[in-house]
Amino acid sequence: FWRPEEVDIVKDAKDFKDLEPHEQHIFTSNLKRQILLDSVQGRSPNLVFLPIVSLPELETWIETWAFSETIHSRSYTHIIRNVYPDPSKVFDEMTKMKQITDCADSITSTYDALIQHNLLRERGLTSYNEYEHKKALWLCIMSVNILEGVRFYVSFACSWAFAELKKMEGNAKIIKLIARDENLHLASTQSLLKILPKDDPDYIKIAKETEEECIQMFVDAVDQEKAWAEYLFKDGSMIGLNTQLLSDYIE
Repeated sequence: FWRPEEVDIVKDAKDFKDLEPHEQHIFTSNLKRQILLDSVQGRSPNLVFLPIVSLPELETWIETWAFSETIHSRSYTHIIRNVYPDPSKVFDEMTKMKQITDCADSITSTYDALIQHNLLRERGLTSYNEYEHKKALWLCIMSVNILEGVRFYVSFACSWAFAELKKMEGNAKIIKLIARDENLHLASTQSLLKILPKDDPDYIKIAKETEEECIQMFVDAVDQEKAWAEYLFKDGSMIGLNTQLLSDYIE
């Protein structure tokens, strides 16, 4: 357990002022994207998975997981409040950027689908189909697996590249703590994807049925990350990092 306030980011405010305009664009854009994605991810596990969990250990894990996501979201807020003279400008611009909202939409779509099945089951409606519910759960866990394992790493790489240049080092320390958590979250979704087919033969069938769809979800996420790298470096690269390097990294 950690809190963002433990990391000193006083020097980051001065570093940010000294960055070139295109470097400020890279740094700020990444923060906006990370806040929005972690805001979605902070609320969704509890909202979507808890209603269908009966195992106490898994319930505890989902609560813990969602809690750590709220710390991540708060970390980015902590950085913005300390680095920018007018933080509200950064927050207000977040939901107006297509590059960010498109990514958020592709994450929320599988959550939304699973919520619909949860509601049908809860209300005991005749249109409820248990097999389709399981399929929605499988696709949702797969989507979260992609989020935790792929979607943050272009922005993370930029944060660490700044630190290698001795800039924005407090931010990089926070990102290191966040990345450690994300690896844990990734391990949990991978564990669930391995356990479910052993527990229930329906998931063996579902895994085969949705294989192409799941592969496409990974490909789409990678393409979105590459598009994000292009957006970040549209006005110029930073020392040690460019669009091609980031594309190779994400591949």
